Amino acid sequence: MNDRARRELPAVGTTVRDARLNTIGRVVAHTCGGLWLRPLDGGCEWVACPEDVAPVRLSEALGPLVAEANRRSARPR
Repeated sequence: MNDRARRELPAVGTTVRDARLNTIGRVVAHTCGGLWLRPLDGGCEWVACPEDVAPVRLSEALGPLVAEANRRSARPR
């Protein structure tokens, strides 16, 4: 990967869509040219190719977060 491509990687903490899996995740690390992503509602990380990811709008990112909040509120206390 050249320096220009490296500079264009989404920053850690950025919310992106992995087009290969059609899944939204948050960038948690850059490793060997790949991006480590974690689902917004928690779970196991996965590695995505930089060319497969694109930033998402806030409205797209809110869906999984609201779903997780709803699951938590439905749990017995």
